Amino acid sequence: MAVRLETRAWGWRYSTRQKWAVADATFVIEPGERVLLLGASGSGKSTLLHAFAGVLADDEGESRGTMTVDGAPVASQRGRVGLVLQDPDTQAVLSRVGDDVAFGMENLGVPRDEMLPRVEMALDAVGLDVDHDRSTAALSGGQKQRLALAGVLAMQPGAILLDEPTANLDPAGVREVREATLRTVERTGATLVIVEHRTEVWLDIVTRVIVLGPEGVVADGAPYSVLQERGAELAAAGVWVPHHPPITPPPPASNSGGVLLEATELEVARVKKNPVAGPFDLAVHAGEVIGIVGPNGAGKSTLGLTLAGLIPAHAGSVRASEELAGLPQRDPFRWTSRQLLTRIGTVLQEPEHQLIARTVRDEIAVGPRALGMGADEVDARVEELLVRLRLAHVAAANPYTLSGGEQRRLTVGAMLATRPRVLVLDEPTFGQDAVTWSELVALMAELRDAGHALVVVTHDEVVPRALHARQFAVGV
Repeated sequence: MAVRLETRAWGWRYSTRQKWAVADATFVIEPGERVLLLGASGSGKSTLLHAFAGVLADDEGESRGTMTVDGAPVASQRGRVGLVLQDPDTQAVLSRVGDDVAFGMENLGVPRDEMLPRVEMALDAVGLDVDHDRSTAALSGGQKQRLALAGVLAMQPGAILLDEPTANLDPAGVREVREATLRTVERTGATLVIVEHRTEVWLDIVTRVIVLGPEGVVADGAPYSVLQERGAELAAAGVWVPHHPPITPPPPASNSGGVLLEATELEVARVKKNPVAGPFDLAVHAGEVIGIVGPNGAGKSTLGLTLAGLIPAHAGSVRASEELAGLPQRDPFRWTSRQLLTRIGTVLQEPEHQLIARTVRDEIAVGPRALGMGADEVDARVEELLVRLRLAHVAAANPYTLSGGEQRRLTVGAMLATRPRVLVLDEPTFGQDAVTWSELVALMAELRDAGHALVVVTHDEVVPRALHARQFAVGV
């Protein structure tokens, strides 16, 4: 049965933060409504979903106001609200599809004889037609996200919350998740709340739009009336609004320069003797952007990691120019981490995989300190990047309390702090609102025009066009 979600002057503040992540949110979502929850990066959208799902621990922060599910405190409604997160790879708990769908039911104490019918129903509802023994690791990104949705559906929640479910998916995966979501809510009647920057994907599914701002709800109503009547205002605040495209930089000021990094007959792999892509021939030039594009699972991220010197070539070679290397050893994989710092910088697809410091400020300072820079120079570089990347207000915060978009900007800042000549960025714009997206793209264009080489792995089809990138397709 669909549930009613309600907040009254509700707010949440993480224990390491002075500013409230969500402040004074007041709204009622009636049973069976389909809501698109929008807002700028850092406005508290994900925090709100996590709170309704009951996964915010009391020792992580403090709350105020009230939040209820069907009129009762969230803590008493275990299993009534299901949450699907943005990263498909972190949601598969068990190695086999059937076991993974059953995992949530086991935690709820569902009788064993009910589990198999529920597993089959859930997989059918999301359109995931694979054997129950299929390895979860063998699924594509879109399939993994549908698997996560099936696991939630099998628990028979009254509300389904999706937190940027298409953020890391190719266009085919986006369509799969959209259609699976539509089938699910039509079959179950569950209340649906979606946090998403790809607004246009969901507009014909949802019945209502709620927009969060610094002081709570700033807009609430029918989707097209909200986005048409207040489109310009919301777009200026960072909300992705159809027909209000983000600002993009001008074309390169000059032609690209010499080759800094070259791959020859390159095959790439995460596991020995199991290449996922190649062979490739690819030259990376100073002053250019290369957009690595292709479907989920094609090997784009693996290619990026290999070019960055973080994993070895499976076959063929990656070789730096004399200008970039400045060392007898020209294979980046053979360089020390300190040698890589000023030569090739990397932003991984998942921000949390490379966060190591206790504060945002210290995270950006890690690289400069490893290079032995003086305190004044370190501080100057850190302050510049905090301001440029709109992170100054969270400088003292724990990086793990940031929104996904803020974490992404932080990892970009940490890489830029050592000023590497070649930059390998995996999904650099994921989780960004329209304003921070434009600012990140502008920053990448500035680096390109300053003679840096950028390798950008992305599913965001607009990024390569905005940067006038040379596209390199993998798996197509």
